[in-house]
Formats: sequence, C-alpha cells, structure tokens
Amino acid sequence: MGDILQPLIEQRADPHIYRHTDGYYYFTASVPQYDRIELRRAKTIEGLASAQTRTVWRKSPGGPCADLVWAPEIHRNGGDWYVYFAAAPSRDCRNRLFQHRMYAIRNTNANPLVGDWEFLGQVDTGVDTFCLDATTFTHEGQLYYLWAQKQDDIEGNSNLYIAPMKTPWQLGGAPVMLSKPEYDWECQGFRVNGGPSVLKKNGRIFVTYSASATNHHYAMGLLWADEHANLLDPASWSKSAEPVLQTCFEHKIYGPGHNSFTVAEDGSTVLLVYHARTYTEIEGDPLWNPDRHTFVKPLRWRDDGMPDFGRPSVA
Repeated sequence: MGDILQPLIEQRADPHIYRHTDGYYYFTASVPQYDRIELRRAKTIEGLASAQTRTVWRKSPGGPCADLVWAPEIHRNGGDWYVYFAAAPSRDCRNRLFQHRMYAIRNTNANPLVGDWEFLGQVDTGVDTFCLDATTFTHEGQLYYLWAQKQDDIEGNSNLYIAPMKTPWQLGGAPVMLSKPEYDWECQGFRVNGGPSVLKKNGRIFVTYSASATNHHYAMGLLWADEHANLLDPASWSKSAEPVLQTCFEHKIYGPGHNSFTVAEDGSTVLLVYHARTYTEIEGDPLWNPDRHTFVKPLRWRDDGMPDFGRPSVA
C-alpha cells in the first residue's frame, strides 16, 4: 500500500454504513458538492467501493434546504427507512455560524434504493439554533435522537444533546446536554462537539464524537454509560479526558473523525468507519476541501470492556 493507507471510498466525508438483516451494507455520506443525498449498497464492505450510487434527494431550489446538505445517515426505524441530514438556506453565516437545521426523509420500500423518498420536514428540537449531525438508536424499546447543536449561552459551535423520540421524525422530550467542548483538544480552531455515533457493547452504551476544526486538529472523543442507567441523565455519562483517535503523522492519516460503526461479514467484529485526509497542505478553508476519504478498520477491545481505537489504520 505504500506509506499512505488506502481509503475504502475517496471524497466521501461523514461516512455512515448500516448493515441490514437483508444481508446488504448501506452507505451514505456527505458529497463534496453538498447538494444531494446518495445511497449505495453491497453484500460486502469492499463491495461498497464500486457499488452503483443512487441520488435519493437533492437540495431544494430555495427555502431552508437550499444548500449545504451535510452528514446524512440511513437508519431503519419502525419498519421503514429514514435518512437524517442537515441543510441550510444558503452559505451565509450569522454570528460566525452557518444556518443548518435538521431534516428527515422516509422510504417504505424494502430496498431503499427503490421508489420515492418522502420529505418529512424539520426535526424540531424546540431550540432554533444551528444544529446538525443527527443519529438515532433504540435501547430498551425507546428510540433516541442524538445530535449536535449551538446553545447561545455556551461558547463554541456545538454541544451534544440527546432526547427520546415519539416518532422516528419527532422528539418526545426536551433536549438534554451530554457534552460540550471543554478540553484543549476539543477547542482547536473551533470549539466543537459533533458527529455522534452510538455503539452498544459489553454492558455499556458508547458514544463517539468529533471535536475541533476539520483540519489535522480534528479528533474523536468518547462518552459512555452503563446500559441500565438513565440515558437522559447527564450524570449517567462518563467522558474521556483524552481523544480516542487523532492524527497519526507516521501513517499520514490526518484529522480522523465523524465516524459510524458497523459489523464485519462475520457478524461479530465491530468496524470503525471514519473519514480522514492523507495530506495537510490544504488550500483555503478545510471545509471546502473534497479530500476527506472514507476509511474502515476493526475496533479492538481492552480487558476491561472498553474500546481500543488505536491509531488510524486499516488493521
């Protein structure tokens, strides 16, 4: 492979891979143009690299979803397919922030690459501020929504929030903050906690997230709670004081983050899916650089049941 480890899919940031009971892996991610939502599927992880893509939704010609379609995720909730994503009315900033809000679309077909997707509108958190990077997970029969949002009285771009859902596109309770940027490694360039992803394993609920600017400072953090704890109580959650995955200059993998989790073809090995760059000489704003690539690596585990993310690599 040479000095630079090879990505699974080039120029796809914020990657999300979901393995369904039909035996297919489903993949979506932010495209460099930020103008649409693409899906692809394959029977194997490697097969996703060459799988045919289908555009299932495009930005609207005007209105609140006219630009900057970011970080789609595909989920199966209540027997239907949902894609959660963020979009903005324009590329204009207010108070140094874009104007993203979160939205959902639905497909009732068995294969989400077939048929039409219904636009369900905004997933309203009850707080009208910059928000993005939503994911969902079910635990003990309750569907939860987990996302990043600006809070006006907290310095920085975004914090992490959780809420129960009453439907797969509507919240059923008030947002609860789980984490905010507080450590130095979370505040490089920008004060960011975003891109949460959930993994249930070894009697715990793990939440990974990404912090700092989207250049080589980008790094991943970790929250965790006991599986029997009240997930809506911030006191139930612990937070790592150090990043769990960060730039590896030796491997030439820079700014790993905005991950998701899936499982290998063996049905048990947890795979870490993340994006990163393979160079640091970025011209202009890193946000507009297309070369954030999708990488996949097995996740290791420590004797105490905690995940060991190691360094960015494919092994």
